[in-house]
Amino acid sequence: MSEKSKILVIGGTGKLGKFIVSAGARSGHPTFALVRESSLSNPAKSEIFESYKCSGVTLLFGDLYDHESLVKAIKQVDVVISSVGHSLLRDQDRIIAAIKEAGNVKRFFPSEFGNDVDRIDVVVPAKTAYEIKAKLRRTIESEGIPYTYVCNFFFAGYFLSTLSQFGTTAPPRDKVIIMGDGNPKAVFNKEDDIGTYTIKAVDDPRTLNKILYIRPPKNIYSFNDLVSLWEKKIGKTLERIYVPEEEVLKNIKEASPPLNVELSISHSVYIKGSQTNFEIEPSFGVEASELYPDVKYTTVDEYLDQFV
Repeated sequence: MSEKSKILVIGGTGKLGKFIVSAGARSGHPTFALVRESSLSNPAKSEIFESYKCSGVTLLFGDLYDHESLVKAIKQVDVVISSVGHSLLRDQDRIIAAIKEAGNVKRFFPSEFGNDVDRIDVVVPAKTAYEIKAKLRRTIESEGIPYTYVCNFFFAGYFLSTLSQFGTTAPPRDKVIIMGDGNPKAVFNKEDDIGTYTIKAVDDPRTLNKILYIRPPKNIYSFNDLVSLWEKKIGKTLERIYVPEEEVLKNIKEASPPLNVELSISHSVYIKGSQTNFEIEPSFGVEASELYPDVKYTTVDEYLDQFV
């Protein structure tokens, strides 16, 4: 069996990055995390660093804005995975420049981890972020950098844990606000499953220069079906308040950040159906649960049990 690729995660202490780093270490890949030296003294991150130390993750000191340190880190690995946050999306061209100079990278995973930016019907302000991601895809392709784009759609920890009731901390118990008619289907994935599937794709030739969609059949639900499942679990019928599209668009315009972003993403999914209104064609994509049937992913049904 060939040796497992060495992986560098940029953004490895973030909300998703820590799951990718852990999955890399767990699966036997030599795993590296790029961190700023100053972050070692950040008490909020001490637990993450300790867990990395215990699992054999190598910390490499560097910074997205220090080209030399980026190149030095990249030269030590085979695969680069970026999971940088929203505010740094535009600056990933710095990673591309460092990959080009290093000249040794077998594959790059840019920070996607959401909806497919080439197949989404979305309004501002979320549209801006998707345009940045789409532009980055075109740069990666024109530069001839081998890639995999991971589209995991909705994070369960963010959208499922509250049934997309923004500003709340738990699923509703009396009434639920539903965008549109509640029929378009959405996809929800637990963060550690996203990490597992991402690492599975690293050395897989089937995912090279393709989009890896994480769209497991048991995690695809319309808003109406999701509410029905939740009602069954708590033994109670909720009052369903349906918000027509015109009102949703008005709310997006009037809301402040980050709510306006959350609403515009939700509009694209719950009203436009952007996560499930296209077929995954072999010419551009593959589906993770089909490629890796050995992965025991957490289903929406199982995930909601913790809140009952």
